[in-house]
Amino acid sequence: MPETTVVLSEEVREALTAHRPVVALESTIIAHGLPRPRNLAVAEELEALVREGGAVPATIAVLDGVARIGLDKSGLERLATDPGVRKLGHRDLAPALATGASGATTVSATAFLAARAGIRVFATGGLGGVHREWAHTQDESADLRLLARTRITVVCAGVKSILDVPATLQRLETLGVGILGYGTGHFPGFYLTSSGETVDWTVRSPQEVAAVMRAQDALGGSGSGSGSGAGAEAALIVANPVPEAEQLDPEVHDRVLAEALDACRERGITGQAVTPFLLEYLMRHTGGASLEANIAAVRGNVRLAARIAAAASAAPTAAAAAADPVR
Repeated sequence: MPETTVVLSEEVREALTAHRPVVALESTIIAHGLPRPRNLAVAEELEALVREGGAVPATIAVLDGVARIGLDKSGLERLATDPGVRKLGHRDLAPALATGASGATTVSATAFLAARAGIRVFATGGLGGVHREWAHTQDESADLRLLARTRITVVCAGVKSILDVPATLQRLETLGVGILGYGTGHFPGFYLTSSGETVDWTVRSPQEVAAVMRAQDALGGSGSGSGSGAGAEAALIVANPVPEAEQLDPEVHDRVLAEALDACRERGITGQAVTPFLLEYLMRHTGGASLEANIAAVRGNVRLAARIAAAASAAPTAAAAAADPVR
């Protein structure tokens, strides 16, 4: 990838060079995930939370054909207000860079660019995964395969609850992506504290996560995409549940989601249109409660990611020491 197509902010570049903690943040939540003008306020809040945790925020997006890793205020404002900003997954990066497009990065694109720059920790809300009725639609998020070949630690509240959570966990196991429950033995349910599915490993401090990251490096090397076999260079998922007091009421969640799935089938909505339809339906029919649970989850993930990045930076991994950030 030509150097001119990926640019680090001065703050992010200096932090990486000095091996100080950096947390990557995706930008679809700004451009497509939250209503205006709250989207900009939340974006600024999340960056502030990273700083409060002792790390440098690196919000990632593509602006005018240049992948930006670390945005200034004008960049955040553009993402929050420009209706022409596209949604970019990993597969969309090359066309966007080549055509001078602007777009907000999804989990897959953010993870790829962050790892490319040498950033080790990434905070988001919920991951994509295997969709319901997969046997008929073959619909699976690009997040999964990208995470299977990208060495990055992703702090999230599980996968979106509109998905087939058991199938997604099975797929992650097959792909060799490790999952740590943070302070829990259950996989979070995005809007809900628990999806009802269990996890095999539980950690209770950022230092424990950092220790797993070091062990991962020792076993599989560093970087992204150079491993030989499933899991050799895979991501590490830190599944951090939304606090019980801030989760969406489980009964309301289940009822409204069932109604949303019925409405989706009745209207013949398929493909990429399914997820935004279901999320919008949930927000409208829970009176905005699903949105508040989403934001609460993201806040918690960002706080934890900053602490993990700080813990990992305090005991640098071989990967961090050898990183050659894109300039």
